[in-house]
Amino acid sequence: VQFVESGGSLVQAGESLTLTCTASGFSFMSYSMSWYRQPPGKEREWVATISLGGGVASYSDSVEGRFTISRNNAKNTVDLEMNDLKPDDTAVYYCNRDPADESSYWGQGTQVTVSS
Repeated sequence: VQFVESGGSLVQAGESLTLTCTASGFSFMSYSMSWYRQPPGKEREWVATISLGGGVASYSDSVEGRFTISRNNAKNTVDLEMNDLKPDDTAVYYCNRDPADESSYWGQGTQVTVSS
């Protein structure tokens, strides 16, 4: 199992960014996929989940309406489109297959920094 997250950057508040996770080592289309993030000094938290076929998505209250999760089962990728970014969105972002917990394998993540 491997996850490679990319697309993180330093942006200003109000700007947009799209993250990509490339997964390998398992049957990608057999799992729901999620994005998580870990703000500086805080625990990792769930951000969004997308169903196997991509037809159903759910979001944390803090990102609902601003972030959109999508997946491409042909490419084994899951994206997170982030709009109207806020300084509180600053974090390292990770993806994982469901279910995942702190004992699961995690990639290196991608850093998103939002300046005010």
